[in-house]
Amino acid sequence: MTANSDLNVPFLSAAATASAIRAKQVSSVEAVRAYLERIDKLDPTLKAYITVCREEALAAAGRLDSDLAKGGTAGRPLAGVPVAVKDQYQTAGILTTNGSKVYQDFVPTEDATVISRIKQAGGILLGKLNMSELAMGGTEKPPWGTPGNPWYLERTPGESSSGSGVALAAHLCAASMGEDTGGSGRGPASYCGVVGLRPTFTRITRHGMTPMCWFLDAAAPMTKTVEDCALLLGTIAGYDPNDPYTSRRPVPDYTAHLGQGISGLRVGLIRELHETEDVHPEVKGAIEAALEMFRSLGCQVREVSIPLITKAGAIFVGIADTEGAGARDEILRTRPEDLDRASRTRLQSAALVPAKVYNRAAKARVLLRRQMMEVLDQVDILVSATAPYPAPKHTDLTATFENADDVRSRFFVRRSYTGCYPLAALPAISLPGGFTSDNLPIGLQLGARPFAEETLLRAAHAYEQATSWHQRLAPGAQL
Repeated sequence: MTANSDLNVPFLSAAATASAIRAKQVSSVEAVRAYLERIDKLDPTLKAYITVCREEALAAAGRLDSDLAKGGTAGRPLAGVPVAVKDQYQTAGILTTNGSKVYQDFVPTEDATVISRIKQAGGILLGKLNMSELAMGGTEKPPWGTPGNPWYLERTPGESSSGSGVALAAHLCAASMGEDTGGSGRGPASYCGVVGLRPTFTRITRHGMTPMCWFLDAAAPMTKTVEDCALLLGTIAGYDPNDPYTSRRPVPDYTAHLGQGISGLRVGLIRELHETEDVHPEVKGAIEAALEMFRSLGCQVREVSIPLITKAGAIFVGIADTEGAGARDEILRTRPEDLDRASRTRLQSAALVPAKVYNRAAKARVLLRRQMMEVLDQVDILVSATAPYPAPKHTDLTATFENADDVRSRFFVRRSYTGCYPLAALPAISLPGGFTSDNLPIGLQLGARPFAEETLLRAAHAYEQATSWHQRLAPGAQL
């Protein structure tokens, strides 16, 4: 099969890639080779990948093309689509590092369920993506290199699903999987100008995904478009007997109603995350412009108040870091020298948190969820920025804290924007919402009720299609 010369495959969405392969405009092998060529040229600088599954991907693509020739790809929505995944997902026979030297020799014997479902849907595993150590964020010296933001290399691409955001923004894969404990999928989506979804807790299985914090972790589809996000979510969601926490609710066709419009939808701007000095002026302006767009699409827009949400970052750290330290007790006791200095310090500090502090955080979590659910009785969609400022420089993240206000600003404020949703077990999505005057992406975050992903995706898709932010090409994505 000869590729259609009019198709620039790496710049297609995942949905368009699957359509082109089914229509035999391009083969799966050709699609994989096109991405491998870009990886070879760009990734030595961007460092999105830890492992590139070159031979495995080409072999799987060849099998897919053979099935296609025999008419055997029915019911495989990701047929031939090259997908890369955060190195937090176990992959049979393929190195799974969790971004840490502790796991530098770990080769699992089975796939995580998410990986199995992607493969069953026809997706081609292109490789394993770089990440913050143990999915925590704040790694000073990542063992496989520091991922560079394709918009500006000196800027962070976000944490901890760093490589997942970079690979999408640089068009080094058609779709990716991140993981989101407190914003680890949505944060990189915001800073890299792509789409990242944190689903309702229990919507997607976590079997075979190394945990950071068991009661907050969620598998996070990350994609180039909202349609792709809906497609990927539908592929991997649903009950898994290997993960008894997964919901038995039926999985709808998340793509079915994307284009139906959102007239009459009730949209609520979260006052406490908008009317604050912590928000960059251009980020604030982008969110206000987004609200005007929702009004033009027929939505009812109003302000809502969630008083406790400004404490969400502190509540999140009190729970997630403490549980994370407990889960890594053996590593701290037996292999502390294999951890990055920042990771080791954070885990050791969290291990000393008194039980009464953890209990207070757990109680505050319940109150925050109650406030958010009460507001969601009044509106269908919550709106805020995904992050209060555009991507900081790498050096800003590793700078020494100057005082208590600096700690609050850098460690707690940003986490309140994304951390509130996992604490309340609610779904949220980040999508491109504009750019600063110096061409840095701004993330628009939408949230909804439990299991209201259909409404969430429909609202996000309507906004996306009414704007052109998702069509911009990062300077670092150009060969």
